[in-house]
Amino acid sequence: MTRYFLLLFLSFILFSGSLLAKTFIVKPNNSIKEAILQASGYDTIMVKAGVYNENLISIEKPLTIIGEDGAIVDSQEGDEIFIVQSDHVTIQNMTLKNIGVSYIKDRAAIRLNRVRDVKILNNTLINTFFGIYLQKSNNCVVDGNKIIGGGEDESTAGNAIHIWQGKRIQISNNEVSFHRDGIYFEFVDESYIANNISRNNMRYGLHFMFSNNDLYENNRFQNNGSGVAVMFSKHIEMIENEFLDNWGGASYGLLLKEISDGSIESNNFSRNTVGIYAEGANRLSIKNNLFHNNGKAMDIKGNSLDNQIIKNDFVGNTFEVLTNSKSNLNHFEGNYWSQYSGYDLNKDGIGDVPHRPVNLFAIVTDKIPAASMLLHSFLVNSLDAAERLFPQFIPEQLIDQKPKIKPNHYDQN
Repeated sequence: MTRYFLLLFLSFILFSGSLLAKTFIVKPNNSIKEAILQASGYDTIMVKAGVYNENLISIEKPLTIIGEDGAIVDSQEGDEIFIVQSDHVTIQNMTLKNIGVSYIKDRAAIRLNRVRDVKILNNTLINTFFGIYLQKSNNCVVDGNKIIGGGEDESTAGNAIHIWQGKRIQISNNEVSFHRDGIYFEFVDESYIANNISRNNMRYGLHFMFSNNDLYENNRFQNNGSGVAVMFSKHIEMIENEFLDNWGGASYGLLLKEISDGSIESNNFSRNTVGIYAEGANRLSIKNNLFHNNGKAMDIKGNSLDNQIIKNDFVGNTFEVLTNSKSNLNHFEGNYWSQYSGYDLNKDGIGDVPHRPVNLFAIVTDKIPAASMLLHSFLVNSLDAAERLFPQFIPEQLIDQKPKIKPNHYDQN
């Protein structure tokens, strides 16, 4: 009974606090910073349309800041704009712009510093060096923001959404472009990235470092230096994403380095220099993905072990699989290979002869890139013939024993 009355008392206090909360109206001839100083915890600040030339606005109490359409805060190439140092803060529907480039400080339009339960919703950030920066913060939501950078190279561009040390962060429904990295995770665990569009970034659309137990799904990574890099991480789930048009001398749809025990399922890798590049990637489930019109569909190095590469569709790629080892400790089964030249006499949908997806010319061009100009030449046809006569030139164990005759996405089972 005592516990019941305590809960009732706490509920009354919270309800009374909400009744006492005020709404402050800020107009262009007023100061957002001054309104924050006058407000009490859990008040709301409504920012009217207009331009506010302010920066270094510190938020040290629970507040909701909502901008009317056309509410713009311009730092005028100066320092950061909002610095959130309190839990339970919401910043919504603001336009923030023109953070100056700094080589000694990671300036951001919105910085969260050692907080939790903060929401950054539906804002527009333009030319802000770093966009939204979370450090040592947990249980936060970054949703519905549009972040457009203005840097000309990696030295003058920060990351659109940057998280350093955090747990249970949700990054969803954002559009990020023209930054160094679109989304950057370092030491970020148990977090969720969904329904974002990350394109035209200089380095990576999404970059993981030392982050574990995260899920990213239904995102599009398009026309970046490389699509996504997952490094030194484990238990990462990558589901139903699009890796598109990531072209260049060292561009990948997905770069995997020293990761383990994750899944890559139902993704679309199309028109990338390399669909998946894997080095030190172990115990991954790579399943039900489409590799379409890439230079190399997969480049999987010999130190990548115990991966299950099952029921993927390899369609129209210049090279299907490349490796630097004569051995193979990964399992390929039930994939569709458009370069498969076998047959299916018993009509069970599975090729009657195995498929070897590594070809000799792929190995040659990997060691001598200039040789790619000979593609489709008589010499390459001769190499194909030599490969069939002398298969010891290619990894004997890298083989799909049950290649599909039709693409798996036609298979309803």
